[in-house]
Amino acid sequence: MTPIVHQTPLLTSATTNELVGKHVYFKMENQQKTGAFKFRGATYKLMQLKKKQLAKGVITASAGNHAQGVALAARKLGVKATIFMAEKTPLAKVNATKNYGADVVLTGESFQEAYEASLLHQKESGAVYIHPFDDYDIMTGQGTMVMEMLRQEDRIDTIIVPIGGGGLISGVAVAAKHVNRNMKIIGVQAEGAKAIYESYHKNIVKELDTVSTIAEGIAVKKPGEKTLPIIRKYVDDIVTVTDEEIAAAIYYMLERNKTLMEGAGAAALAALFAHNDKIHSRHCGIIVSGGNLDISLMAKIEQMAKKAEPREEQLLVV
Repeated sequence: MTPIVHQTPLLTSATTNELVGKHVYFKMENQQKTGAFKFRGATYKLMQLKKKQLAKGVITASAGNHAQGVALAARKLGVKATIFMAEKTPLAKVNATKNYGADVVLTGESFQEAYEASLLHQKESGAVYIHPFDDYDIMTGQGTMVMEMLRQEDRIDTIIVPIGGGGLISGVAVAAKHVNRNMKIIGVQAEGAKAIYESYHKNIVKELDTVSTIAEGIAVKKPGEKTLPIIRKYVDDIVTVTDEEIAAAIYYMLERNKTLMEGAGAAALAALFAHNDKIHSRHCGIIVSGGNLDISLMAKIEQMAKKAEPREEQLLVV
């Protein structure tokens, strides 16, 4: 993995530390190849496949980061990749995926339709399906970032992790607890896409009819069949944040640390700001999962951020 995947920086911010009364460490997966952590899982998954499987190619469906992760991992290993994307997928994401060498098939109005089309094509082609989150190899690949984090800073006692389908937090939680069973893992979902939050706290399997959030990378309607049991076993708590809180976190990092986060990538910092008084940690890790933000949204994000800018008296715990 190491020659292929970047070891991303672990950054600190004196301003943030002072604001929340904790030592905060940002794992900058927005600086990973393709601009998101998804490249880790895709690379690890493909490296587990046998030559006969690789010869048949790989296939998936995605709205963005997973597509680019699979496309680049496939190119690095000399494998044909086919990615199904909805017809309304922003052109920048389509072109980025094509530029990494994948064949892109645009079909359907939504991700779900593209996903269903990709499953049909997989049966016809025999290519290996690379699920974005509900796959143990994918989870293991995502968990490699924890080993890096703890080599970079071994005092971390809590890690806050964004949750969509649960692949990232599953990998992070298992790896972290393997190193230190007392480490706290806190998941965060967007208020408008909280299927795993509901499933976790109510001990049900919640499937949402619709999802609505600026954090499209974690806008998932239902938990993974494989990820949910892992989350229930290894994750200590799950919280939610509003789109305004996510926007404020994006704006804060851009203004204070000159770093661009996408909505999903900002969710963990938003959770630290929103729930700081309940997060009992001295050395807190924040997963910045990605930075592939549509720049045309910045004006909207600035407006939303002003509604939820964290005030120091709300955040500081003495």
